[in-house]
Amino acid sequence: MSTWTPGSWRDRPISQVPNYPDAASLQEAERQLSTFPPLVFAGEARDLKSQLAAVAKGDAFLLQGGDCAESFAEHGADHIRDFFRVFLQMAVVLTHGSSKPVVKVGRVAGQFAKPRSSDTETVNGVELPSYRGDIINAIEFNESARLPDPDRMLHAYRQSAATLNLLRAFASGGYADLTRIHEWTVGFLKDSNWYPRYEELARKIDDAIEFMAALGLTPENTPALRQTRFFTSHEALLLGYEEALTRRDSITNDWYATSGHMLWIGDRTRQPDAAHVEYFSGIHNPIGIKCGPSLQDDDLLRLLDRLNPKDEAGRITLIGRFGADKVQEHLPRLIETVQRAGRTVVWCSDPMHGNTIKASTGFKTRPFDKVLSEVKGFFDVHREMGTYAGGVHIEMTGDDVTECVGGVSAVTEASLSDRYHTYCDPRLNASQALELAFLVAEEVHAQKPVRVLRSAE
Repeated sequence: MSTWTPGSWRDRPISQVPNYPDAASLQEAERQLSTFPPLVFAGEARDLKSQLAAVAKGDAFLLQGGDCAESFAEHGADHIRDFFRVFLQMAVVLTHGSSKPVVKVGRVAGQFAKPRSSDTETVNGVELPSYRGDIINAIEFNESARLPDPDRMLHAYRQSAATLNLLRAFASGGYADLTRIHEWTVGFLKDSNWYPRYEELARKIDDAIEFMAALGLTPENTPALRQTRFFTSHEALLLGYEEALTRRDSITNDWYATSGHMLWIGDRTRQPDAAHVEYFSGIHNPIGIKCGPSLQDDDLLRLLDRLNPKDEAGRITLIGRFGADKVQEHLPRLIETVQRAGRTVVWCSDPMHGNTIKASTGFKTRPFDKVLSEVKGFFDVHREMGTYAGGVHIEMTGDDVTECVGGVSAVTEASLSDRYHTYCDPRLNASQALELAFLVAEEVHAQKPVRVLRSAE
């Protein structure tokens, strides 16, 4: 750790990095970013870490979700509001159904870069660089659009700042007031089969608030009834951007990434000796690690040793992305590895990325029944092993999109083209997200108290 700097990752092998044609322009954009104010603060990241420590103990639950890839074109107050209110609905369903506090972490205000399976894409015989997210290049398939542009990092920063400003206003300015629970419903959700169940829950909360008011506890004198804590997260893929926004905390003298409260390492960039792990090893934010079927037990231990040598609770969230047919095969061995080593982690399920298919109509989609199946498998494994299933990590939107097939919204392969708006991977729409929340709430409620095994050493 004594040799770590925010830029020490540059001496390590790196993958998923764009090839910028103008090195001077890239250096200038990163220099400008390094002079900008932080987007989030170290104290907020420490608060999130403390809340995640409660999740690791089985005393809370993590809800993490948002856009697959934020776009410059879709940025607007209505889009952010619709996402936030569906997220609030999911959180209140989970809180009420599980009887546990819910830690709310959005994939927002920074989720612009995307890993790709290939550096290039070919259409009608024309080969161009792959689209890597709006922070790097544009989605339009032409040579100028696909050229990596460093100035896009400045645009991403400004959009993130504006998004954070609005989210903070929503979270603390009265929009999250529990007395507004009926107003959180997006219009098209009223046609969902899940709407009556949500309204029943809302009426129960209304009754509880009226009872508390009779005791003298109101939103005016009880901040927990009118405010919520909301944190941001993203995959820290573009390390030049992250380095420029890495700052030393004036209170603790520790280094923090100030681009988001929580960052995660993707399944394609978690090599223990490579650049992304090197960068993550020196920041003190809570961090996530995506865990796919290819993650070997020894590599997982090496990652935990490098990224959390002191075994701090709340520091590491392991986000499993296996696929519905593989979760029972791979999750148990990772749990056993962590338990034998006596390490403290949050276990979280990403049921989206392992269940992506290509529909007969040519659209990339995710069958909702497969998403639900992986979530159920995640809880079943933890129940069998006596460990705590601590969270879900989903790609979702507050919009009425048709990107994932199935669910009570009855999206079919034939209807995918109706409102297929994603810039990258398919997302759950508001109805599907709410349906998932009710299922997860039941699973969390059914869990037994967490059992922690310690190393025999």
